[in-house]
This record gives sequence, structure tokens and C-alpha cells, in this order.
Amino acid sequence: MPVFAQSIANMAPAGAMSVIPALIFPGLVVGSAGPNLVLTFSAAMAIIVLVTLCLRPMAKRMAAVSGLYSYTAKGLGQRTAITAGWSAIFGYGLVAMASLLAVGTYIVELFVNLGVPVTDPKIFAVLVILAAAGAACFLMVRGIQISAWSTLLMEAISIGILTVLMVVYFAFNAPQVNLGSVFAWNGHFDSLSIGIVVAVSAFVGFESPTTLGGEAQRPFVSVPRAITWTPILAGVLYLLAVTAQDVALKEAPSDITGSSTPLSDLFSQSSPLFAAVLDLGIAASWFACAIASVNALARIFFCMGREGVAPRVVGRTHAAFRTPSMAILVVMPVVAVVPVAVIISGASPEQGLANLFTLGAYGYLGSYILASASLPFFLRRIGENTLASWILGAVTSVVLGAVLWTAAMTSIGTGNPQTLIYGGVLLLSVIYAAFLHRRLPARLASVGIYDETRESDLFHSGPLP
Repeated sequence: MPVFAQSIANMAPAGAMSVIPALIFPGLVVGSAGPNLVLTFSAAMAIIVLVTLCLRPMAKRMAAVSGLYSYTAKGLGQRTAITAGWSAIFGYGLVAMASLLAVGTYIVELFVNLGVPVTDPKIFAVLVILAAAGAACFLMVRGIQISAWSTLLMEAISIGILTVLMVVYFAFNAPQVNLGSVFAWNGHFDSLSIGIVVAVSAFVGFESPTTLGGEAQRPFVSVPRAITWTPILAGVLYLLAVTAQDVALKEAPSDITGSSTPLSDLFSQSSPLFAAVLDLGIAASWFACAIASVNALARIFFCMGREGVAPRVVGRTHAAFRTPSMAILVVMPVVAVVPVAVIISGASPEQGLANLFTLGAYGYLGSYILASASLPFFLRRIGENTLASWILGAVTSVVLGAVLWTAAMTSIGTGNPQTLIYGGVLLLSVIYAAFLHRRLPARLASVGIYDETRESDLFHSGPLP
């Protein structure tokens, strides 16, 4: 269950289905009319299922501490693994930053809906973000089981709150549901490509249990199950949620659809108390996501430290809890300072969330492309070469690459620097890998060595049901 909890928490389904559809709906990411929500999320779900099919065979054969980073090392080699690792760290980090920003934004909105006066909302939001970062750091250092169970509990409560409130809202407001408008196509392929990238950020993190291979019980069973079923179950929830929100937001005024807390503002029209309960559930969901994202990020960073391709200090574990405490303590201040900077700079939270989630999705997609392309090479290396693996790896990589390329070109065309930022990260990773290859070849050769299967990883029980 803790492995499953890690996957659920990193996706933050309650927070994702409350915030991300609302970012796509008004076209915040491209500055134009948003694409069809149901079509966008359906396409994102199909892409993630393809990625799942590529990752599952590797998860069944390798218990890794660093997930996609180690899979890529075994498939495409150490130099490519450096880029995959940097891309994954970038994705986990940006989503963790966005999660803390969402926590601060929704806690401020919670106090507003409760009628509690807040003297300076900016300072209060900063204090909330710092407190959340400190609490998350404590739970992660204390142990993966405690943090995983805590996040699973928060997600379960958050999903329950959101479901009940949406049912109550539609029961009392009884809007005229026009399915034709829900499934209508607006003809904007550019906005659809960016929309898919943002929608993918609602699914990213499903693969984070692959970073628990060194700590999980029966990892060759629990990890593949978690990464297979989590995106499917979450995808069903998302499709139901975006259908409901499409109807609700089309009837809402522009000040609500363009708000940083659109669902909360929607509920506050009928009942500020209901809106406050919703704010609490969404904030809890994003807090869980921040924990799960940094948990996964820290384990990749920890593995790099063990291998010597990152500062060795981050490869140390806690003396009592045996968690990658140094990696967590190094990463957490960086994750916290960005949302604090967004708040202090006066930037709108909704645009900050849109930018952070989109950038995070770029990082995830880049690591997914390399890990998916690694599948056939990974299987060939261990003598399990199949035609199906070559077809699956090629199709998934091409589809992911096409989505990422289209979104990048659209982003550049609108003058948004997101693509340039991510491109800079990739370029630096390639330069660093080349430096290791020329100057420190022994360290580069050690990439992937830390993750080796142990006797305790194997499944010794009876046949699986």
C-alpha cells in the first residue's frame, strides 16, 4: 500500500482535477481559447498508458532506487541516463514547486471563505509555503512509510470531499447539461498540443514508485502494479471531473474562470463554507503531491551521489531512519524558494501555476521519451529481445516527441520562454555528460551500478492470483 500511496500522492488526483482543468479551460498557457477538456485529457491518458506499457517490463525486472534514470542507463547507456536523470529531477522539482504554490494559494482562499481577516495575504501565503515545506521535510526524513501513509490518507479525504461537493453543487444548481458543447471541437490544434502537455502534468508522477525499488517489499510485484493501475484509475476520475467542470465553468463569469481558485470561487457563490472545505481538501492534496515529488526527486539525487556524478554528500542516509536525508535537506530549500519568489514578485498565482506545471511536464515528458526508448535495448541486453518491445518503444517515443515538439514550437511562437528554459537544462546535461566522459570516465561508468537486484527483492511466495 505505501508503494501505491506514493504513486497516488505524486499524481495528486484531487488537486489535479481541481486545478489543472481550470488552467486549460481559459487557455492560460497559450493566451487563447482553451481546447476541449475531455479530448485533451483523453489524449493525455492514452499517452500515459503507452508510457506505462513501456515502463512495466523494466519495473518487473529491475528494482531501482532512481527509477527512469537507472532504466535509461541499462538501456541507452550512461551518458543518456544523465540527461534522463536531469530531466526527471527538473520535472519532479517543478511540480513540487507548483504544489507548494497551490498550498499557499488555497490556504489563503480558505481563510477568505471562512471570513477570517488576513492582514497581508502575500506574507501569509509565504508563511504557509514555508511551514508546508518544513512539515514535508520532517515527514520525508522520518521515513517513506510514514510519508506515504500520510499522503494516501490526505488524498483519500480530498477526493471524497471533492466528489461530495461536486454532487451537491450540481444537485442544487441543476445546470442544463449540453453534451454537444462538452464534446465540441474548437479547431485550435496549437492550444490542444499545449493543453495535452499541461493535462499530462495531471498524470505525471505515476511512475514515482520505481524510485522505491530499494525500499519496497516485493518490488517486482508491487511497483509494476502501482504504475499500471494508478494512471488508469486516476484517468477515469479526471474524465468525470473535466466533464463536470466543462459544464460548470462554461456557465461561470470570466472573473471565476480566470481566477487562481476557480472551483472555490464557484462554490463560494452558493456556500462559502462548502468552498472553505474544498480549499482544505485541495491544499491537502497538493501538500501530499509536494511530499511525493520530493521523495522521488531525492532518491534520484541520492543515487547520483552514490555513483559520484552528483556531490557525494547527497548520497548519505539518515543514521537512524535510513532515508536519503541529505538529498532531501539539500533539495527542499530550492523547491520552497521558487513559489515564495512567485508570491513576493506579485505575479498572479494562476499564471505561476500554469508556468510551473507546464515546465514540470516538459521535464517528465523528456524523461519518459528516453525511458520508453530504452525498453527494447534494456530487454535485448538481458536476452529477452522481442519485436513487440521495439514497436512499443518506437511508437511511444515518437508520440511523446511529437507532442513535446508541437507544444515547444507553439510556446516559442507565443514568446513564452518555457521551452528555452527546458532546452537549456537539457543542453547543460549533455555538456556535463560529455565532461564526465572525457575527464572522469570511471564516474560515468558507475552510473547504473548502484541499482542491482538483491536476493531480498525476489518474490518467494506462491503463484500470483
